[in-house]
Amino acid sequence: MAHDTSEATPFHVTIYSDVICPWCYVGIRRFGAALEAPGMPEPVAIAWRPFELNPDMPADGMERSAYRARKFGPDKAAALDDQMRETGREAGITFAFDKMTRTPNTRLAHRLIWQAGTEGLGPQNALVRRLFTAYFEEGADIGRKDVLSALARDAGLEAGGVASALEDERSLDAVLDLEDEGLRMGIRGVPFFVLVNKYAISGAQPPELWRDALPKIAAEAAAGA
Repeated sequence: MAHDTSEATPFHVTIYSDVICPWCYVGIRRFGAALEAPGMPEPVAIAWRPFELNPDMPADGMERSAYRARKFGPDKAAALDDQMRETGREAGITFAFDKMTRTPNTRLAHRLIWQAGTEGLGPQNALVRRLFTAYFEEGADIGRKDVLSALARDAGLEAGGVASALEDERSLDAVLDLEDEGLRMGIRGVPFFVLVNKYAISGAQPPELWRDALPKIAAEAAAGA
């Protein structure tokens, strides 16, 4: 029988990530899998913060094959994709690297994620999930405004907010401020999880680690409160 958590204090988790980071997608799936186990803290309130893997990427992105070849070399890039496909299968992700023709600039996506957060954690989580799926499993170019607008509609965001997030300076300033905040915290790689504003865990950790750590952290946080 499910427990009534309507009056429970949420277990707050802030996740720094980039929506073109495959390890972020894997790490978030593993985290979610752990939360389904018995004895996990609930309810869990997840908020998302921006981190750009390629802050200097051209606004319209670049051809993925050229980007990967320049970064890793063509042979190593292909081997890394093969390894990530196998890792993804273990997490229930079907990486569609063959459909991904461009590596996008993700700043607009982060601006949209920030806007979704102003509408609530539910809309923000729905949008982040949709962006990850669209990019990694459907090969969508999530650097394009028309693509982002369509994905935002899928996630149920308000049309006016979507338009303002993609056009107005307010969302840009907010994202840059949040990125600076993360850098001041010492975050240099993602995914990066901040739990109850006190504990930090980095990387795509296996579900077993989370299943061990989360109840302990929740108990310590409750004791401290």
